[in-house]
Amino acid sequence: MNRIHVLGLIPFIGMLGGMPFANKATPYVLGMPFLLFWIVLWVVLTSVVMAIINAIDPANQKEDI
Repeated sequence: MNRIHVLGLIPFIGMLGGMPFANKATPYVLGMPFLLFWIVLWVVLTSVVMAIINAIDPANQKEDI
């Protein structure tokens, strides 16, 4: 498995793997229950990780002529 595949797994593990641990209603973060904050956080982080994957992917380094 190369590093692009590992980077692609990070959002999957973070969102689905961390959800049982983040399933709390009492702590509020930014006015949201913690589970909703966790999901929103990983949606944003997924975009960041996908941008990094796009930047380091060798298939995207070729010039389109």
